[in-house]
Amino acid sequence: SAIFNFQSLLTVILLLICTCAYIRSLAPSLLDKNKTGLLGIFWKCARIGERKSPYVAVCCVMMAFSILFIQ
Repeated sequence: SAIFNFQSLLTVILLLICTCAYIRSLAPSLLDKNKTGLLGIFWKCARIGERKSPYVAVCCVMMAFSILFIQ
């Protein structure tokens, strides 16, 4: 049901990016061997989380603020 609500979709995407980056920091070999195919999405999310970490962090803070105080 997150597909039909834009804010829920953004929350799921941010959580996916943060989770993949965290998993890759703990066990890099787990995501590095799956650079293509369906599991390649997790590798790409991890790369986004690593390279754009300040922007992802700002988006996480903004999302948390909107969930806590606006809704």
